[in-house]
Amino acid sequence: MAEIATIARPYAEAAFEIARESDALEAWSQMLGLAAGMVRDPQVARALDNPRLGSPEKQALLLDIAGERLTEEARNFLRVLVDADRITLLPEITGLYGALKDQAEGTAKAEIETAYPLRDGQLEALTGALQQRFGKRIEATVRVNPDLIGGARVSVGDSVIDGSVQAKLAAMRTRLRA
Repeated sequence: MAEIATIARPYAEAAFEIARESDALEAWSQMLGLAAGMVRDPQVARALDNPRLGSPEKQALLLDIAGERLTEEARNFLRVLVDADRITLLPEITGLYGALKDQAEGTAKAEIETAYPLRDGQLEALTGALQQRFGKRIEATVRVNPDLIGGARVSVGDSVIDGSVQAKLAAMRTRLRA
């Protein structure tokens, strides 16, 4: 996976620079998401893998599907990716672009798993505490996972805060076996 990220990074950085210069970070995020979704589609992926189709046909396919939802700069970006035979990296490029965008905006994404649905005010209190701890604006995604038994598990970037009953039981089991 590191190799894919290494290849995709310069393209993500180029897209980010274009977006930042035109003050269109969110618009580019949406356009890249749309294009990555097209590339992930099984029928489109088969067409892009077809050795009988040249770059012009592949470009035409993608640009026809996208229609008017891409700016001219984004259309050119897709053309460059097709010409360089890097179009299949678009999902990875999109993810790297998102990380650059979040960093520039001082935002972090948090994935919160809870054993039970959160009550009113709990999500706001939790995101407030996370914002204070990480010094960034937090965009949280909440998922209920009954396997946690109780408590919550929070992931922000590489950091994981596991306050679940499941984790505490696993730690207790480890100590008892030692």
